[in-house]
Amino acid sequence: MKKFLFRLGGILLPLGAVMPLFAPEVASFVFTAGALLFCPLQINDAYEGSNLIIRRLRRQQVLGAMLLLVTAGLMLTQHFGIPPFRSSEWKVTLLIATVLEVYTIFRIDSEQKKEDAGS
Repeated sequence: MKKFLFRLGGILLPLGAVMPLFAPEVASFVFTAGALLFCPLQINDAYEGSNLIIRRLRRQQVLGAMLLLVTAGLMLTQHFGIPPFRSSEWKVTLLIATVLEVYTIFRIDSEQKKEDAGS
């Protein structure tokens, strides 16, 4: 069930991120649903090994997940016109979160392969 919710959240996040182009009235709700499904599961996913590089990358991944939640909040403040954020500030946090998430996904995979090969 966790894997299904994680994947569903992973699908809703990019969908909600591009929806402002064609359906801005529901985009923030789709993105928020994706963030609420994806981020808690990613934050609670623990690394039990001793590799310091993977531990650092996991902290960066958690930071990216937190920024996705901040992005969802900023999208909602734009949708409802809540001051002081009424414009497109969410795009900046989304960009930073995306860079962190994509970078850490590939680097963690690479480091785990190195670790498995060395064992």
